[in-house]
Amino acid sequence: MITAAIALVCCCLSGWQCPRSGDGGNVSAAPVIKVVFVEETRPEDPSSDSLFYHQRHVTPNDFRGQSSSSGRSEAVSYTSFAFDGSTRQYRDTLEIRLVLQVFWVKSASWTRTMPPTRHTLEHEQLHFDITRLVAERFRRKVLSMPLTMDDHDSRIQYEYLESFREMNRMQEDFDNSVHRGANVAAQQDWLRRIRNELREYGVPTPEM
Repeated sequence: MITAAIALVCCCLSGWQCPRSGDGGNVSAAPVIKVVFVEETRPEDPSSDSLFYHQRHVTPNDFRGQSSSSGRSEAVSYTSFAFDGSTRQYRDTLEIRLVLQVFWVKSASWTRTMPPTRHTLEHEQLHFDITRLVAERFRRKVLSMPLTMDDHDSRIQYEYLESFREMNRMQEDFDNSVHRGANVAAQQDWLRRIRNELREYGVPTPEM
């Protein structure tokens, strides 16, 4: 089972100055908007409450929350994605540098059985994989969008919110179709499909 909440880190897209008229009254060419995604590479901090997707796959020690006394879920994983950004101006180009962050919150993730079974770990890791996949789709959407000085910030923020909604729908579809992990065959189908799409995008997938 998945729980997620919006973790939007708004880009600070300041620092650009509009082109001014040059000598003789000529106006410089319209600015070019260039988006560059930078890989999140921070090393793992064992004391941190967050596990980032690029660091490693999920282990039993990443379930640190208190299990719920209600409901039928064997485990709950709290995953989300966000982006942080900055801008740089050179000549007629505004470069927007974005860092995509896909993370798991340990204190909000729990399991009734410790250590969790291999099947439970696989199920919760798949929730993490789905979050990473939707984040990658978001990245590709942003890179393909035509952006202007007037709308680049709002369009990126809008696509983030749309992708966040997509993630929540996909997580719910996954839980419903595998009956929260009870349907082993269906879960294996999801595993193959999600991992194959991640590999097609060049995203390393975990070995369980």
